[in-house]
Amino acid sequence: MIRKTKASSHRNKFWITGAVLVTQNSQRDVLLADIVVDEHGVIIDLPKPRKSSPPRGFKKISAKGLHVLPGFVQTHVHLCQTLFRNTADDLELLDWLRKKIWVYEARHNKFTLRTSALLGIQELLRSGTTCILDMGTVRYTEEIFKAAVETGIRANIGKCLMDHPQNNPPELCESTEAALKEAHALFTKWNGTHGDRIRASYAPRFAISCTETLLQSVAKSARERGAIIHTHASENRTECDLVMRMSGGRSNIEYLSATGICCERAVIAHGVWLSPEEMRILSEKKASITHCPSSNLKLASGVAPVPELLEGGVNVALGADGAPCNNTLDMFHEMRLAATLHKPRRGPTTLPAPEILDLATRNGAKALHWFDQIGSIEIGKKADFVALDLNDIATLPTHPTSLKAVASAIVYAGTASNVAWTMVDGQMCYRRSLSDQSTSARLLKDLQKARNAILRPVSPL
Repeated sequence: MIRKTKASSHRNKFWITGAVLVTQNSQRDVLLADIVVDEHGVIIDLPKPRKSSPPRGFKKISAKGLHVLPGFVQTHVHLCQTLFRNTADDLELLDWLRKKIWVYEARHNKFTLRTSALLGIQELLRSGTTCILDMGTVRYTEEIFKAAVETGIRANIGKCLMDHPQNNPPELCESTEAALKEAHALFTKWNGTHGDRIRASYAPRFAISCTETLLQSVAKSARERGAIIHTHASENRTECDLVMRMSGGRSNIEYLSATGICCERAVIAHGVWLSPEEMRILSEKKASITHCPSSNLKLASGVAPVPELLEGGVNVALGADGAPCNNTLDMFHEMRLAATLHKPRRGPTTLPAPEILDLATRNGAKALHWFDQIGSIEIGKKADFVALDLNDIATLPTHPTSLKAVASAIVYAGTASNVAWTMVDGQMCYRRSLSDQSTSARLLKDLQKARNAILRPVSPL
């Protein structure tokens, strides 16, 4: 079930009982406790021992037998690309963009973009992701904001900025002035709306898509507005070489730092090909890296030096990237890969399951500067939860209240099928039921119509 929500929706005060809470607080406590949430979607109590009956005026939600976690936070997705799933396989990054993705993005209209966003959000919610940082495309980005409002997901969304006349297809290239004007307008209209569930960011695609003037202007605007900057960097060796040539011999991160983009509000996707000096800059500037292991493997980009980044004090979070380079938006898939991918090189104790849970929750919230509200289950924070049913032969923890055992079950064995429900801002956004099937059936009709408008034969731009 995907539930439509409005800023003015009436909220019930409620009391969740019977669950095991994987709090992800500073002590990483796993508790047998209740959760009491007020009419503003804020946690006001975590009573332990559990109460025998709900407080007066509170609706009871039984979570008996479930493990409740803070919702997963994905810090790099492309909802505009959901329609392109399974259409751009077996290509490296720049060919993938030029031959397929940019062609399809240029064909989007309002209907196709909104459909793509709705499909992606449904997949995210039913696999436990409650908060995203999304990079839209060049036109019609407002449709993604509308889809986020309608579905109830927590989202920070940015219009994709592409103004370099030599490095972009003409169908997606804008003037610097026009690109920034629309980005400013979207920020003014949407940032902090719907009870601060919706935010806006600045999203220069990557260094080779943007002029230096645009990058400098984005850095200044984001600093003045307190906005997140969302970009890609050092994903592919050819990309890194192009940046070095166009920037006078500077590496990707050195160039982004010189323009002001690499800063404490920067969320940089990938970071596969980073030098020790670049990792030092990331740490010094307090920028965050989004690890996208599935995408990096499928596009043959490489493996990001995540253990070294973490050891150097860089905040690292997780993201699925886009459906055409993954081809799933399921955080469970990313968690398992992130937990196993680095062990052959660094040893079996590298990135244990509890640390991966941090990347998927706490670190994502920190990257988005939302950690004061989400990322852990604590009094005063928002009711953004995922409830998991681990009572299965494949996922039953060896001990239900041991962090190590529960994290192992979730990270190494969990799948989207373990998600019983997801809640965002105190609103139930997804519940595993037959009604979810009917929602999917309705969206599938729009999916086919939208695909017919976009996925006709292509010639590279």
